[in-house]
Amino acid sequence: MSNEKGMDETILQTVFQEILSAKRIFIVSHIRPDGDAVGSLIGLGLSLQSIGKDVQMVLSDGVPAIFRHLEGSELVKKKSTGNFDMTLVVDCSDLNRTGKALNKDLVPDLNLDHHPTNTNFAKYNLVDVTAVATSEMLAEYLPKFGLTISKEAANALLFGMITDTLGFRTYNMTPKALRITADLMEYGGNLPHLYQLGLLNRTFKAARYWGAGLSNIQRDGRIAWATLTLDDRRAVGYPGRDDADLISFLSTIEDVDVVIMFVEQRNGQVKVSWRSQPDFDVTQIAQQFGGGGHSAAAGAMIEGDLKDIQENVITITQTILEHQA
Repeated sequence: MSNEKGMDETILQTVFQEILSAKRIFIVSHIRPDGDAVGSLIGLGLSLQSIGKDVQMVLSDGVPAIFRHLEGSELVKKKSTGNFDMTLVVDCSDLNRTGKALNKDLVPDLNLDHHPTNTNFAKYNLVDVTAVATSEMLAEYLPKFGLTISKEAANALLFGMITDTLGFRTYNMTPKALRITADLMEYGGNLPHLYQLGLLNRTFKAARYWGAGLSNIQRDGRIAWATLTLDDRRAVGYPGRDDADLISFLSTIEDVDVVIMFVEQRNGQVKVSWRSQPDFDVTQIAQQFGGGGHSAAAGAMIEGDLKDIQENVITITQTILEHQA
């Protein structure tokens, strides 16, 4: 079930009753996890552990180093062991994005997400596209079910909200999200500290990595883009496979409707990310390449030659934006 105006309370109660009846619960999120994937996974996992559930939290790529400050991150594994009574998938638009963590022949019990591109792949699909983050949905639902949100869980959920909204400045922000943020602070969430860690701090290597990307920014009309190659990553010793959030900085360029970030990966792949101004929907573009996301922030992993991918992505982006203008 998907409902843009809020979740059906009957479905929520049914899901919660099944969770209460389960003893062993498996929770998983998507590959290349972002702050909301990690935050919602840990926030839900810790809350279920607090009522005595045997919970396994799994990310096939593990928890990125920049998120390991969250208490509970040490409990997240790359593989599950044993059998489970329930399988819960959070912040994941389609089953393939769980990577190797989940058997694709399995129908999960619960799909809890806020992405408009969600494919409704579970027994129960609670998809609220009005939520700014999956962490926001959990922060709202858990107290309704009488679950205590501990300080650790509050920090995880708050971190998910902060990072998915770029510090509460994305255009989908709502008064409701701000009220839930205040609730999480009352549970013990440390907003200034999490904001600093999630959005402002970066390593010396990441700063040098940014330098490589900033040195090759290009622009064509109201589209701008930058590239980070494997050689750039090796030259500065940057350990991640992402762009160190350089795209968030690129999105602040004036008089640009869409920015694109190309990050070369091993095995002949390129990670492409789009960010846009409110009047433009980049989800449509990402879907052309097998990706997805939100109207203002989307991404895709594309196989092929970096130069060919750049030319193709830029051409298709320009074509789609012309139709949206």
